Amino acid sequence: MPHHHIAVLGPIPRDHITTHRGEVIEKYGCAMHTAIGLSKLLQGKGAVHLVSHVRKRDEGAIREIVSAYPNIDSSHLSADADQGDVIRLRFLDQNKRVEKQTGFMNPITPEDVEELQHCEAFVCVPISDYEVPLETLQYIRRHSDAQIIFDAHGPTCGVSVSGDRYLQYWIDRDRWLPYIDVLKMNLEESNCSWFDKELNPDEMRDFDQKDISHLPAFAAHALGKGVKALIVTLDAHGSAVFFKREGKIHQEIVKAIWVENVVDTTGCGDSFAGGLGYGVLAHPGEIVKAVHYANALGAQRTQGRTFEVFKSLAETDAMIAANYSEP
Repeated sequence: MPHHHIAVLGPIPRDHITTHRGEVIEKYGCAMHTAIGLSKLLQGKGAVHLVSHVRKRDEGAIREIVSAYPNIDSSHLSADADQGDVIRLRFLDQNKRVEKQTGFMNPITPEDVEELQHCEAFVCVPISDYEVPLETLQYIRRHSDAQIIFDAHGPTCGVSVSGDRYLQYWIDRDRWLPYIDVLKMNLEESNCSWFDKELNPDEMRDFDQKDISHLPAFAAHALGKGVKALIVTLDAHGSAVFFKREGKIHQEIVKAIWVENVVDTTGCGDSFAGGLGYGVLAHPGEIVKAVHYANALGAQRTQGRTFEVFKSLAETDAMIAANYSEP
């Protein structure tokens, strides 16, 4: 019997990517990165339950990819509505990109997860605001004791009628926080999640990409609402991690795992979330250790264009030991 059961909730978009070097890549992304990265870590020790909605034209190819990983259960993958995400990404540099969305997955509802309440963790990786609704998190919380790991990329991203994906404020944030155990986001998304009660129109155009001064106040608020850990990724500067230790909020900057040659950064955040899912179960109460696994999977993701980049648990542990001087 598998030791761990982890559910991954999110879209599997058909990504059309133009890299900053002008190369064109087409592949399936988002929850696929999360699930496959996790499956490698859980090999022989657990199962990944992939929950997603896809287009009928993509279903066969997606199932074929997943079939190469025996511990991924795809029985909760559905094409019944014939709806799935289609994304076009154009990278301006290694990290900054312009996105257009032309296909839309129907939301993952409580009915999609009602047979998965035996899972010990639910890793939710929405990329737009409708994909993993609040009611689904509420259902999970009511029916299980599972850890809920949630990527704020979903609620902070909207889609216009012309398919342009845009940042938006997470206005109803406080309705969500009590149903999230580990909240993960990038710095830009943190600015969309912590804002003044009335905003100055002159300061609403661009966020300071280096300013982290708002994070302690946001962390205190989030942890006060029931979140157990807040992780804000800072690209090459690592991650700002906030959690309670002996009743007090503790802040730690966890350095990134440096890689020499970055081939493709698409899916790094989704891979990071998968590492968190593994880490919180394998090392209970050690959120910094979980972030080590998250950083390792994010770094692995940059090393190629296929899912072959993901490594076994032994190889990942060696990577962590080399970078964090831990066994």
